[in-house]
Amino acid sequence: MLRHIPELMNKGKPVSVLFTEDGGNDSDLLYCELVQKARYGESFLVKSQGCSVGSFVLGDTETSPEDYYFSSKRYGSRDAAKTAVSGLCRLAKRGCSIKITPYSGGDFDVLLLFLKPERAMRLVQAYTYKSGCPVRTSTGGIASVCSDCTAYPLRGKPGISPGCKGSRKHSRYSDDELVVGIPFQLARGIDVALGKIPETVE
Repeated sequence: MLRHIPELMNKGKPVSVLFTEDGGNDSDLLYCELVQKARYGESFLVKSQGCSVGSFVLGDTETSPEDYYFSSKRYGSRDAAKTAVSGLCRLAKRGCSIKITPYSGGDFDVLLLFLKPERAMRLVQAYTYKSGCPVRTSTGGIASVCSDCTAYPLRGKPGISPGCKGSRKHSRYSDDELVVGIPFQLARGIDVALGKIPETVE
């Protein structure tokens, strides 16, 4: 059971994301909406969700969202939209369901948190505690919850994102919150280090 990581959140609980062979249903809710609802106590087991970008990132479809991004005026040209999409971290074709629940001590593949900048800073400091190696992450301000903070951490690194228009619009986490994804294999070490590093204000 992680002790210190859950304490970083000011509102709600960290969200456990686990890829599983257990059944599941199709959901009309967007992935980021499911995550936000889980933050406040709901649990889901889904085979699919309602966001076309999320479907591309989470391995449900090969249909690129570049046309959507261009038509929504996020980019000044189709080439720019295509380049942005090519930079997204995404999963290979997925044949399993996703269990999205409030963290309660069980196994997870990725743990998602919504943190104020100072709390995110402490998590980064805890990650660097043993090796001194900095967190390196990549974000284009799109697909924040699904790509930056779910698919990217599955490569074994923390994901930190300022968020994206879609997730902020639909799931409405606070303007002063960042999204953070922690892979299972790093969580215990980060949790232990959080109990050892100095507080921001002594």
